[in-house]
Amino acid sequence: MSTSEAKFDGLANNYDQARPRYPAELFQHLGEYLPKTGRPRVLDAGSGTGIALEGLLPHLPADATVHAVDVSTDMIRVGREKFPQVVWHEGTAEGYLASCPSASLDLVVAAQSYQWMDRAAYVREAARCLGPAGVCLVVQNNRNHAAGGFASAYEDLLEELSPGYSRSYRSFDIAAELGGVFTQVERRAADWNQTLTVEEFVAMSSSSTQAQRAVAAVGPVFYARVRQLCALHEAGGRVELPYVSEAFYALRPR
Repeated sequence: MSTSEAKFDGLANNYDQARPRYPAELFQHLGEYLPKTGRPRVLDAGSGTGIALEGLLPHLPADATVHAVDVSTDMIRVGREKFPQVVWHEGTAEGYLASCPSASLDLVVAAQSYQWMDRAAYVREAARCLGPAGVCLVVQNNRNHAAGGFASAYEDLLEELSPGYSRSYRSFDIAAELGGVFTQVERRAADWNQTLTVEEFVAMSSSSTQAQRAVAAVGPVFYARVRQLCALHEAGGRVELPYVSEAFYALRPR
C-alpha cells in the first residue's frame, strides 16, 4: 500500500477478523523455488495484519528470516500480536525495498496489496533485491462478480454508492507487468466459495476502503442497502460469495 487513504487505520481488528483467507494451494509451490540451503529471507510487502503470513509461514523453514512492511500502524499492531517472530516495519513497500541491499532477499510477497502500490517501482525494486533464484509472488482474492447473483449485485451497489469505485479496479495484467522484468511468470489459481452469515458479510464489507468511502458519502444508508441486498440473496441466514484467487510466481530477474 502506498497512499494514506489506503492505510486502513482504525479498521485493523475488523479487517483481520472478517477478511477471507487465501486458499492453501496458492502457497504449496513455494518449496519448489526457495533455496534448499541456508535461511530463506522473506518480505511480506503491504502486509496488513499478516493474513497472507497465516498461509505462508507453514511453507517456510522454521528458521526463515521474515520481515513485514505496511503503511498502517494499526495493521502492524495486530500483525505483531499474531506474529511476534516477524520483524515489522512501517512504511511503503516500495520505500522499504529501495533501502534493501541488492540480492538480499529470497522471496518478496505482495498479497492483496499490489494494486495500492507504484507497481512499476515495486517490481523493479523487488527484482533488484532478490537473489539469482529469488521469487516475486503476487497473491490476490477476487470476488467473482462475473458469476452474477449476489457477487455482481454487491458490485453494483458499490459502484452506485462508493465514489470513484469500479469493479474493474484490478483489471490490469499482473503477469505482463511482472514479465517486463522477470523472465518467467507462472499463474496458479483456485476457484472457491465463501459462505458467511449476514452479520459476517456486513463486517467484511465495513473493513474495506470502498465501503468506507460509501459511508462517508451517504452515511448509514450504505449499510441499510447492504442488509437489503443480503435479504434478497440469503438462504438460511447466509450468503455465498464466489472467488477466483490467484498467485503469480515471477522467477529469475534479468
